Amino acid sequence: MTEVKLKIHIMILSDKSIKEKIKTGEISISPFSEDSLQPASYDLHLDSNVMYFNIDGNNIIDVKKPVDELMIKTQISDSGFVIEPHQLVLANVIEITGVDSKHVGRLEGKSSLARIGLIIHATAGFLDPGNKLRLTLEMVNLSPLPIRIYAGMKIAQIAFEELDTPCEKPYGSKSLNSKYVGDLTVQASKIWENF
Repeated sequence: MTEVKLKIHIMILSDKSIKEKIKTGEISISPFSEDSLQPASYDLHLDSNVMYFNIDGNNIIDVKKPVDELMIKTQISDSGFVIEPHQLVLANVIEITGVDSKHVGRLEGKSSLARIGLIIHATAGFLDPGNKLRLTLEMVNLSPLPIRIYAGMKIAQIAFEELDTPCEKPYGSKSLNSKYVGDLTVQASKIWENF
């Protein structure tokens, strides 16, 4: 009997590797600041555009229909923006991040924000190979108290991983029906396009 050994190699990039891969163009972060570079991630900052659901009336989210009309788009003022308990707010980060076909990015929260009950991504914290965009945050306030946030504040971090081989179909490939290729502003869900 022949023994088959699988070599699984998952590599999270260090600060040094992130800088090297930015130089080679395998990863992009714009604007980039050395001050935002952490040991194995890069700090991301909150953009001023936000969207949230209008809860007046008897609205129902139907996944087979666009939800844009159910949402309010606004900007964070100098005095900040208040996220109410249990409220979902969509926002972008300031930085445009991108990866080639051999890398992925993983969006993670910041410990200090988690400790006050602010979740910065509900589930969609993945930067697919081949995509370059302003990542969307799906922020939820789990606290019993309102939380005030400010444009420009550190809101999240992104870690980068290298795939074992380049992917065959990067995000945006025609056969994938990719919905958020190159997004630069906050957008409502496009789940209805799946039906």
